[in-house]
Amino acid sequence: MDSIRILLLLVAAACFIMGLKLLGRPETARRGNLVSSLGMLCAVLGTALVVWEGHGSFTPILIGILAGAVVGIPTAKKVKMTAMPEMVALFNGFGGIASLLVGWSQLHSMNVSGGVQFLSFFGGISIFLAMLIGGITFTGSLVAFGKLAGHIPTRPILLPNQNLINGAVLLLVLVGAVFFGLHPDQYWIFLIAAVISLGMGITAVIPIGGADMPVVISLLNSYSGLAACAAGLAVQNNLLIITGALVGASGIILTNIMCKAMNRSLANVLFSGFGAVTSGGAGGGGQEKKEAKSKTPEDVYYLLEAANSVVFIPGYGMAVAQAQHAVRELADILMENGTDVKFAIHPVAGRMPGHMNVLLAEANVDYDQLVTMDDINPIIDTIDVAVVIGANDVVNPAARDDPDSPIYGMPIIEADRAKTVLILKRSLGSGFAGIDNPLFYLDNGYMVFGDAKKTLEAIVAEFKED
Repeated sequence: MDSIRILLLLVAAACFIMGLKLLGRPETARRGNLVSSLGMLCAVLGTALVVWEGHGSFTPILIGILAGAVVGIPTAKKVKMTAMPEMVALFNGFGGIASLLVGWSQLHSMNVSGGVQFLSFFGGISIFLAMLIGGITFTGSLVAFGKLAGHIPTRPILLPNQNLINGAVLLLVLVGAVFFGLHPDQYWIFLIAAVISLGMGITAVIPIGGADMPVVISLLNSYSGLAACAAGLAVQNNLLIITGALVGASGIILTNIMCKAMNRSLANVLFSGFGAVTSGGAGGGGQEKKEAKSKTPEDVYYLLEAANSVVFIPGYGMAVAQAQHAVRELADILMENGTDVKFAIHPVAGRMPGHMNVLLAEANVDYDQLVTMDDINPIIDTIDVAVVIGANDVVNPAARDDPDSPIYGMPIIEADRAKTVLILKRSLGSGFAGIDNPLFYLDNGYMVFGDAKKTLEAIVAEFKED
């Protein structure tokens, strides 16, 4: 039985590693998800065998599986693709609170058995870190969920000397961790630090603006992995250590990619309160605003019908309008018409890493049509029509041209260099960065006002009537 348990855990670890590798490519991501799920099944079965060998009760495991299925299955079926970032934030939070409870349970069991005085310094630190990182991840993820769902203002909420206070509290907690490692019988230190960790999660995320949510989501994902790794060290579970390390490392790598995509450091994202002061200015350059020109769906039809090449640039507005199916239908019609069609995805478009890729995959857009910012920019001036669907900051030329702009230096998809630019938006309102977009007023730029889904459906109807 012990050999079977070890084999199951080895298979689980291999599945997690292989699943993560497969998730790195759009065309293999679904397979990676299935492989990872198989790994989790093996992990649960391996854990059940531990209980079997110890002559324990399966009742808690069965209750946990049943409760998870009752909550998870309906949620996964009912959640809208536009709400996927909020769901990911909650998943990160659940991972954090699970690690906190595992560490707490381990310490409590040792207290009950009278063995806490024999807990090593390393063991005490592991339990403390599982609690600390797990608590920060839990409440931080709840705040992220609130911002993404609109329950909390998406703008940064700053308190006086907030960064200084957060730094002082973190230093105090780390000193407490060392003291607890030396004196694990001082239970009160653990309890106070647990409460502080929950507060730190709130104060760490609430000053971060909505435009930085892709970075926050990937960072919280990393935190949940690190918390799981610490919990694995606390309970001496090798599989939990492996999976936690995988999630923690991949989350940090993804966070770094997101920061590079915005040309900002992680410290700037976490501590600058970006967007707290900017509020719909013209980007800082003080340039005179031109009149925005607009086109109707019928006008757009004639432009697209004559185009040899079209690139769609989706943003969060596409998610809000749930326009992914309509844009895929339009793309299919254009390709039947002999038009070369691409979808250009900015790394931080949407509210979580890969948000646009997920939406387009749900609409069955061919993976070969998806291109990155680095792929499209060198050829953008050869594109006949660039169609911007609900994107704003990631196509704002002020990031390239205006040194006074708050987003100056951020790499963008240079849609303004296309021969014609169509911007599908409800209004001329600013994006989450809170600044105006000169793209709206360029000579080759045209606004197509209205709900993106309805606008695209109207354009499709024009093609079908032809």
